[in-house]
Amino acid sequence: MDPIHALFDAQLTIGDQHLLWREIVGNGFGLASALGGMRRKVWAWPVGIVGNLLLLTVFLGAVFATPNPVNLLGQAGRQVMFVIVSVYGWVQWRGTQRKLGDADADSHGVAVVPHWATWRQRAFLVGALVGGTLVLTPIFRALESYEPVWADAWIFMGSLLATYGMAKGWVEFWLVWVAVDVVGVPLLVDAGFYASAFMYVFYGAFTLVGFFVWWRVRRQATAAEVAAGTQA
Repeated sequence: MDPIHALFDAQLTIGDQHLLWREIVGNGFGLASALGGMRRKVWAWPVGIVGNLLLLTVFLGAVFATPNPVNLLGQAGRQVMFVIVSVYGWVQWRGTQRKLGDADADSHGVAVVPHWATWRQRAFLVGALVGGTLVLTPIFRALESYEPVWADAWIFMGSLLATYGMAKGWVEFWLVWVAVDVVGVPLLVDAGFYASAFMYVFYGAFTLVGFFVWWRVRRQATAAEVAAGTQA
């Protein structure tokens, strides 16, 4: 059996539960990507894409004939969305990294300077999250996604907006992830995706840490800008 098929079929058995190694490894790549995002490193984007492709096969359980024959279309669709938006974020951060490197030799390779979203942008995030969930729920239900379908739609929209916010460098994008995790944990447990549910719990704590890390960086940058203006 070649390595790809071996990974595709491999399972971890814990008691009477069977976890796909694809799900575990995919979430591992997701965690590494989140760590890279917190450190503002460009490599966070390609690492995340690898995890997205692995998890896409997991959440289309009925399509790929996995032991858990459940289709979470919102979860699967968001992996495709992640890949698309991650390419955008990758390009954005690479451009910013070059600019920061040219302007400051001590930038340490960071790819973005965190900043707060405007009130208009915050209103967009909230409106898009609620409105998108309302629009996608009947669509996902018609496609026979797992109930409660609104939770699947919420996770999809929240993931889209959080990834876009990360690409833009908005500090608030971490809080959108918290909103995703709060809904995602019970949905994934109910659907039997225990590895992903566990990772969502961990992500919830991690995203709160990420929020305060970016908040501190933003505060330090503001202080430096004020000091530079005073000296000028």
